[in-house]
Order: sequence, then structure tokens, then C-alpha cells
Amino acid sequence: MKRLVSSWLLALGAVVMARAVEPAGKLIDRVWAGHPVSFALLTERGHQFIAYYDAERRLTVAGRKLDGEIWTRVQPAGVPVPGAKRDSNVTNWDSHNFLRLTLDRDGCLHVSGNMHVNPLVYYRTRTPFDVTTLERLDRMTGEREMRCTYPLFFKTAAGDLLFRYRDGSSGNGSDLYNLYDPATRSWRRLLDTPLLDGEGHRNAYATEPTLGPDGFFHLLWMWRESPDASTNHTLSYARSRDLVHWENSRGAALNLPITLATSDVIDPAKVKEGLINMTMAVGFDAAKRPVVTYHRYDARGKSQVFAARPGGAGGWDVRQVSEWDFRWEFSGGGSLAAEVSVGAPRAEKDGTLVMSYQSMVAGSGRWRLRGDTLQRVGDLTAPAPILPENLRGVRSDYPGMEVQAIGSSAEGRRWVLRWETLGRNRDLPRTAAPPPTELWLYELPDAETSDATRVGS
Repeated sequence: MKRLVSSWLLALGAVVMARAVEPAGKLIDRVWAGHPVSFALLTERGHQFIAYYDAERRLTVAGRKLDGEIWTRVQPAGVPVPGAKRDSNVTNWDSHNFLRLTLDRDGCLHVSGNMHVNPLVYYRTRTPFDVTTLERLDRMTGEREMRCTYPLFFKTAAGDLLFRYRDGSSGNGSDLYNLYDPATRSWRRLLDTPLLDGEGHRNAYATEPTLGPDGFFHLLWMWRESPDASTNHTLSYARSRDLVHWENSRGAALNLPITLATSDVIDPAKVKEGLINMTMAVGFDAAKRPVVTYHRYDARGKSQVFAARPGGAGGWDVRQVSEWDFRWEFSGGGSLAAEVSVGAPRAEKDGTLVMSYQSMVAGSGRWRLRGDTLQRVGDLTAPAPILPENLRGVRSDYPGMEVQAIGSSAEGRRWVLRWETLGRNRDLPRTAAPPPTELWLYELPDAETSDATRVGS
């Protein structure tokens, strides 16, 4: 019986029939393998950091000087999670509890994660690059921090550190943004209001704000009416130069918070028409215009990939890219495996666009699109997977295991973190868990990799 690998790697044609000589790697630790939840790998300013859950599900942070052989490992303290039989530094069976790392201007490490409608989990080091000085901080601003999900650290073009999270729950939430002040080592609200507000009736699932070649941050999201994934609807868009003042694709100012009624709508797809929040991306054409790719059903109810771009008449020009004859049927709550994923379109020198796709049914590859019409004009091979062939095979003998991997690049060098877990189980506990698996770090030759550089949440 063939061993299973994760759906991401299956989509990249990564089932391995023969084992080659593996690249040299470093065994970091033994880790929890009961379900997939994304770890974090950060390489920056001559240092490298990993955040993961160890064999006992405890949050663990390791750091080293780049190229150093000695890793310093800490397990920061937690506090009881209200309504749960665990502490905030111990994960459960929820694949939403991924981990995030970042460095501020001074080199202090910030850590967040292990939250799905839970109080804020946040740590910061007192001393730059020194994980032994990691401290638990039970607040950022102290407001709306009891029902947090989807932590995200990101930076402006000037290097200012921001933190976004959802306050609320699936079907009823708002997206809040904080700004870090390194002089006072404190956070404040970037905006006096949520950026995206479900008004108590829905929530937004948004991409990371993406800085484009036009100098704007571009944000893409869809609304959801309930925890049921099939209630996603209304793919929407906004842009901003400073993350404070926002506008639609035509340059008209948007009052905050942005709601369903005030959204710049790319595709007005209704509930159960195939929008799925894990399958959308934004890239840019040769004229620096945003080009959005996403999944939804066509008129026959079949799964398709679509591309969209702001049009001259004030709306969005939408074109179907794929010609598939299957339907990715999804519904219900909990973490889902992505049966279709798409990459951000990238402009080529000849003005065409190239975008990648992965599908459980149709396989994986890349499409070439005309720059003027977004019409599909060619089929290309898939980009190289994040893992080389000799690291893709499952090593565990436990049934149902999958390979998980995340990557990190810096100064022309590339690293991959690899471990194995069981697949997703809608965030529900299993009656039994596999033994812990090994967490390995590999440095690999720098090469083009898949748009999907993270396997997991």
C-alpha cells in the first residue's frame, strides 16, 4: 500500500518510488505528529530561529547564529486557557494553532500563535537575537484580545512592524491591526477601527497585505456567514499606500471599517458557489496592475480557476482559466485540506503572465496567460517543489502519515524544515496519536520553488 504524503506534495507529483542520497541535515528535535499545524522558520540578519511544538505539544523556540552548530532552545511559560484543559503554551488538535516569528528593528524576536478564538498568546525577547530572554506578554494594546485567531506579523516598506489578527470567530469577526514602537517597546492600534468588519453577522478571510510594484499594499478577501466553509462569498479588494488610508481599485477612498456593503467586489459569488479562503492570490502584470486568481464553481457547478484584473469600465474583468470537469465539494467547519490551490501571477519579460496551480484531481503545473486579455495561451510544467525528491517520501511506519515542510530564504541561501504528521481531522481529537517524529533542518541549493512554500495550516 502506497504511503501518503500531504495533499500539497501530492499535487506537485511528489510520490517517491526510490530513495536517493539525502542532503546533509540537522536533527532539531522530536515533535508532535497527531495533526498538521504549521511551525515557523525565520532566517534574518545572521541568525536563524524555529518555533514548533515538541513531542509533548509544548511551544518551543530554538535559535542559533547562522552557520553555528549550537542551538539554544527554550520553552516559554504559559497560562491556563479559559474553557480549555491546557495552558497557552501547549497546543491541542487544532490546525489553526500555527506559529509566527519576526524580528523588530532592534533584533528582538517576537512570537505568536496557538490561538483559535483564544486570548492573545505573545512573547518577545528582552535582548536582541537571544531566545533565552523570551518573555510572555499577556497583552499588546489590552483591548479586544480575548478571542484571537490568525496572527500575522508583517512589515511596511520602511521596516515598521505590524501585527494583524482576527477578533471574534468564523462567521462573526473583525480584522484588527497593531503597530509596534521600538523606542517604547509597545504596541498601539494602527487604526481606530477594524479594517474589515463583519458587523456581527460575518467575518472576512483576507490575504496578507501585499506590497506591489506600484507602491500600494493590495488586500484580497472574501466574506463568510458562518463556520461552514461553503458560506464563503463576495471576493473583494482594497489597496493602500500607508495601510491607514484605503481605496478601491478605481482610486476612490473607502471609509473604515470596510464592510460587505462598501467592499470593492471582484466576484459577487454567492454562498455555496465555490469561493474558498485558502485558494486565492494576488500578483501583478507588466503594467504593475493587480491580477487576482481564485477558485469558484462555473455555471455547471465544476471547480475552476479564474483570473481577474481591474477593468477600464470601473469594474473587474474576470476570465476563466481552467477547463476542469470535477467539483471540489467542501462544507462544514474545521481545517480543510486544499484540494485546489493557485499561485500569484508573475509577469514575464514578453508581457505574458505565468501562474501555478495544484489540484488533487488535475495534477499540478503552470499556465501562461496573455497580458492584455488574461486568456490562457500555454501550459507549462510545475515549478520545483519545496522539497527535493529524496526528502519527499514518508519515513514513518504509522498509517496515514504525511510530510510537512516550510522554507526560508536569505542572502541567496535556502533552508527547509521537514517533519511528519497525520493529516487533518477537522480539528477534532483522535482516539490515538502516532509516536513523535523527527524535525530536520536542511540547507538546499537555491532554486525556483513552488508558490506554496508552507505545508499545513
